[in-house]
Amino acid sequence: MKLKLFPLFFCALAALPCVLCGQVRVSILGDSYSTYYGHVEPSTNLSWYGVPGETKENDVRSVEQTWWSVLTRDGDYRLEVNNSYSGSTVCCTGYNGADYSDRAFITRTFNLGHPEVIIVFGGTNDSWAGAPVGDDRFSGWNKASLYAFRPAFSFLLHSLRSLYPEARLYNVTNTGLSADVTCAMDDICRHYGVTNIRLHDIDKQWGHPSVAGMESIARQVREALQTGE
Repeated sequence: MKLKLFPLFFCALAALPCVLCGQVRVSILGDSYSTYYGHVEPSTNLSWYGVPGETKENDVRSVEQTWWSVLTRDGDYRLEVNNSYSGSTVCCTGYNGADYSDRAFITRTFNLGHPEVIIVFGGTNDSWAGAPVGDDRFSGWNKASLYAFRPAFSFLLHSLRSLYPEARLYNVTNTGLSADVTCAMDDICRHYGVTNIRLHDIDKQWGHPSVAGMESIARQVREALQTGE
């Protein structure tokens, strides 16, 4: 009787890769909203959620409560790479005018694995830091131009399109951002034909999504992904 079980066992093992192949590989390029300590790549990226020894007035207490964990819970999607960095800006200008070239979204585009879907979730720190907005530029970027949000965001989408031509690209716009940053993302996403997910009704604690806020983000992102499939 035991010998008869072996063929079934090996058939079950052989079927596992097929199940995984059915999942859509999702990579995230984000900031603190998408971090959780020990679950970002590279591991040297700073995290906001789950940092040992830090106490924050926010009820997100486990990685399973993050928006991307909620998104992948149903099995339709699986996380490829989460390249998120707390406090990072899209452009190279950070808080108090500091040079954030080392952590800017535009310098982290190469480390996203082999995604079928890329979700960009930034602009929050550009807005909060009051980074220069600048003017639209869809080609001919230089280092100086990338210290302003509009040319940097254009360069970001252009780079992702070039680096990952087979991936579907989505942008997520946070609630409560400055009108300049919100309008810039709208305009530039439209130019590149990128789906822009304008979030709404996101509960926050300490300026960051709560458990309820994370669930709302996951729901709105999933709806956009399913509409685009």
